[in-house]
Amino acid sequence: MTSSTADHLLISFQEHYADLLAFLARRLGNVENAADVAQETFLRLSRLADTSHILEPRAFIFRVAGNLALDRLRQERLRSGLHSPDTAPDELCDHLASPEKRFLDREAVQQLEQSLAVLPSNARLALLLNRLEGLTHGQIAERLGVSESMVGKYIMQAMRHCRDWLRQSEGL
Repeated sequence: MTSSTADHLLISFQEHYADLLAFLARRLGNVENAADVAQETFLRLSRLADTSHILEPRAFIFRVAGNLALDRLRQERLRSGLHSPDTAPDELCDHLASPEKRFLDREAVQQLEQSLAVLPSNARLALLLNRLEGLTHGQIAERLGVSESMVGKYIMQAMRHCRDWLRQSEGL
């Protein structure tokens, strides 16, 4: 990183600090939190290795600050949900380890596997590539040799099939 590009970004931060603080205060509803996020923004900006690609420093600064503010709001929501007086002590313990929960989870996985086994191969493959491997419709289309819209139809078909299969098995 050249010091001139990094300095330019930090100088822009200083020039727009008052606007940034007002923006963050509106978003967070609290001036103290806004100041904390502004400081965190400055630290993030100062650690950037390469700032030569930043064409609009002000917009970049506000984007970084907005993302940090959103992270802060999510953390506060999570913390307030954990410390809610409405939360029963039983709800705070981890039920993942209970034998009943493990049995029910295994049973649900078996039902899903049965459901997938009777799907047409392209629909099953499209769903698995999308959900498990995170491939886009374009990547799946290329792999299967079909159009992207067909991939979307395959995935919807597979999801409907699995949903109906699980509903049917719950009804038994």
